[in-house]
Amino acid sequence: MTAKVRALRAKVQGRGRRRAGFLAAGSALLLATLAACGGGTSTGGGSQGFSPVKQTGGKLTVWVDSSRLAAAKLYQKENPSVKMDIVTYDGDANGSNYLRTKVSLFNRTRKGWPDVVFSSQNNETSWAVQAGFTAPLNKGLIPSSTLAGWAKGANDPCTVDGTVYCLRNDLAQTVLWYNTALMKKWHYTVPTTWEQYEALGKKVATEHPGYLVGSAGDPFTPEIYMWPGKCGANNVTGPKAVTVKATDANCKRMASLLDTLVANKTLSTSSVFSSDFDKNAAGKLLMMPGPSWYGGSLFQSTFKTPAHQIAVAPTPQWAGDSSPATGDVGGGTWLLSAHSTNLKAATKFLTWVTTSNDYQGKIAPGYPAYAPAAKAWLANQAASGYYANDITAPLQKAADQVWPGWGYGQFSQEAIWAATVTPGQTAGKSIVSLLPAWQKAIVNYARADGYTVSQ
Repeated sequence: MTAKVRALRAKVQGRGRRRAGFLAAGSALLLATLAACGGGTSTGGGSQGFSPVKQTGGKLTVWVDSSRLAAAKLYQKENPSVKMDIVTYDGDANGSNYLRTKVSLFNRTRKGWPDVVFSSQNNETSWAVQAGFTAPLNKGLIPSSTLAGWAKGANDPCTVDGTVYCLRNDLAQTVLWYNTALMKKWHYTVPTTWEQYEALGKKVATEHPGYLVGSAGDPFTPEIYMWPGKCGANNVTGPKAVTVKATDANCKRMASLLDTLVANKTLSTSSVFSSDFDKNAAGKLLMMPGPSWYGGSLFQSTFKTPAHQIAVAPTPQWAGDSSPATGDVGGGTWLLSAHSTNLKAATKFLTWVTTSNDYQGKIAPGYPAYAPAAKAWLANQAASGYYANDITAPLQKAADQVWPGWGYGQFSQEAIWAATVTPGQTAGKSIVSLLPAWQKAIVNYARADGYTVSQ
């Protein structure tokens, strides 16, 4: 049975969606006894890293957003003997905190917890661990050999003090999307450094005014530019500790790059999801840094860019930097409830939904975080014949190059950027001039969420 709990409100579904509550670290508190909040009798033990409630079986309750509904239905089809209650909700899209609110209620009433939940956010462990909701997975529930299959760093948002409390569903590693037809027509070379990227932007402004080399109009702009540019604005060093240096050298030079290209109008200041961008800018994109989901979600589905035009290259790096870095703009996570009375079935579903080629490799909308499934997904993308080059190598490399210096804090960098930098830009201020205000805002947001801040 499928119950409609709440309508999905995300503007873009399934390919890394923009989110106000994007990314997070875990809590400092480990789960000593989750049964204290549970709805049954503890089995004792604790060899799995927590004390499960009494295992009585019954229906497997799975919460998904509308984009993951196909996964739950496919599992039900492949496993008809498993009784399932598939519930759709908003997936915590745009930082709604619906899951956290409901878990708080379930903890008070001591009933109602789902067995497995998908969240479009990567920050759920920041509250779910302390709330006793999510079960530790690497203490016997899921073999280490299986967990080793995730892309490098993919499960960092799920890991607290070495314990894995959720599994990453998909990645949103940044790459450089570009139009091969225009590059060839104008005899341009795809940039490999940020310096070359800026220089090409200046050339385009002079030679082909009106054409674009990217967009800086969305709240996830810092994740596309500042993060892979190794700006030290968001270095989460512990469960409740963060170092904020939003005015460091890398931040300043990336901000300066953005200011230059915004000023010469080769960087759009409209959201890529806006009707204005779709109408006036989508057909004039020479190139655009962005996450892995841009290919299907934007170019193919939204912009309707013809086949055989769009290609992928690695994210540019600063000249002389021998350690390639990418950013990350989305993804999602699966959590298994510590209150589940059907852990065996719940763990089986959790493993299948994150690793199975039947779902992740064949029909999942985003780049799978589980590397073997990602290979199958990439093969399907190549077989579609849409792209102008083989996107496999750049996406695979980028998946392992997400810069670890930009952490997973509970506070939303997107919300901070939208509240601090965007209004300043609208008022005509440069991003460089706004960096101190951005620094102050990050510090304030982090402290409000209980973080110890170093500057």
